[in-house]
Amino acid sequence: MLVNGRWTEDWQPVQAKDETGGFVRQISSFRNWVTPDGRPGPTGDDGFRAEAGRYHLHVALICPWASRTLIGRALKGLDDAISVSVVEPELSPQGWRFAAPDPVTGATYMHEIYSAADPAFTGRATVPILYDKATDRIVSNESADILRMLNSGFGTIAHGPDLYPEDLRAGIDALNDRIYPRLNNGVYRAGFATTQVAYEAAFDDVFAELDALEARLSDGRAWLFGDRLTETDVRLFVTLVRFDAAYHGLFKCNLRRIADYPALQAHMLRVLALPGVRGTVSLDHIKRGYYSVKALNPLGLVPKGPELAWARRDQDQDGADEARHLSPS
Repeated sequence: MLVNGRWTEDWQPVQAKDETGGFVRQISSFRNWVTPDGRPGPTGDDGFRAEAGRYHLHVALICPWASRTLIGRALKGLDDAISVSVVEPELSPQGWRFAAPDPVTGATYMHEIYSAADPAFTGRATVPILYDKATDRIVSNESADILRMLNSGFGTIAHGPDLYPEDLRAGIDALNDRIYPRLNNGVYRAGFATTQVAYEAAFDDVFAELDALEARLSDGRAWLFGDRLTETDVRLFVTLVRFDAAYHGLFKCNLRRIADYPALQAHMLRVLALPGVRGTVSLDHIKRGYYSVKALNPLGLVPKGPELAWARRDQDQDGADEARHLSPS
């Protein structure tokens, strides 16, 4: 963890707890926006003008929040406009680590990028970050904001589906606000709970939300809002695709698997089949990363299973190859 820009102690998954012993996630600190004309966005003080080749994503393939941004980059046709660095899947004592010095910043650890951006920064150095190579600044470390920037902030540089259409925004915001605490973050609340009460409350939220989403999708619709893919589908997918391999076992969310939910499984496979999405998923990184958390798995043993129909060895090798391709040399 960084305290006033200096590394002070080994990485720990739980930095704060509520009064019941529940996991409290750190609030993102960098909230500026890329916009087509460079004007400030909804949050932050500064605006950054959209330009091809100017911005860079730092991500971890194990992280669902980072994967949101990689999927947005792929769906909006921004692969050539925004470069990417991928950290190692295992969490080191100093947090996220690059296999070789990051070619954009020269950093070995993610926390070095944070302390360079803000010498007084205190907290965890999280992924993703959207980085401005022109000014050597972090634009944002909030994945929800970055996903929306990729959707509309790059103007004519981007193309593809509108993931946040104006006529659906109220519904998207409402469903996001329900899915995030109960499911996206709910699995973490279960996995990192420090009391039985907190764990059971999170566990119940996770499966109540999965049941509700299964019911919503069981009418035959392709996407959560009918026939239009939105950012909410992306935000749901990143949790679903990690669930059976990591959250079901390591995070003790073991009432049911996603494989036991026919409509949710089908939704996950539809997203996985979208152009560019498969390359953002590496089961190898997901398993190695989550099972490297010593607080949950002290010996670091990585399970051989589960056997997942969508993640055959040849497919996962494609994901591993893409992970190497994403990291610039």
